[in-house]
Amino acid sequence: MSSLLSIKEHLSNDQLAPAAFLADILLKRGWLMATAESCTGGLIAAACTELAGSSHWFDRGFVTYSNAAKSELLGVDAALIEHHGAVSEAVARAMAQGAVARSQAQAAVAVTGVAGPGGGSSGKPVGTVWFGWTTPAGTVTEMMRFDGDRAAVRQASVAHALARLLEQLAAPA
Repeated sequence: MSSLLSIKEHLSNDQLAPAAFLADILLKRGWLMATAESCTGGLIAAACTELAGSSHWFDRGFVTYSNAAKSELLGVDAALIEHHGAVSEAVARAMAQGAVARSQAQAAVAVTGVAGPGGGSSGKPVGTVWFGWTTPAGTVTEMMRFDGDRAAVRQASVAHALARLLEQLAAPA
């Protein structure tokens, strides 16, 4: 019989360390954060809530794997998804903005991508991930391409999402 792995066994220190720093910044500001996740399936929220006391700075996580969920839970216009595709700058931006609008959070990170092993195309190969971050300063987006298998793409996405949110929150206003 196989045993279930704890979340700590799935997340690296590279993913947990930024969450701890985020917690400190968010607590000092009295802010909350939210996540809007597609290809990471809730791993970013898991990295955040692995920390004791996260309920003081983490509001909620939206796992919006399907296009319908992106529209229903985050308010992403279905026409936007149809026109640009779910893995796009426009959808990542709308997901991040929707997470803030539909939560109590002041900061949010959104991730939508192709984790593989299938689902890629010549324009959006496996490993293509779009990120969106919304803070009171505005919304920033970025596309990354990660190498490796499904697990590697998802883990790299979590680490990048948290590290870049940390950079944005730590930057002088």
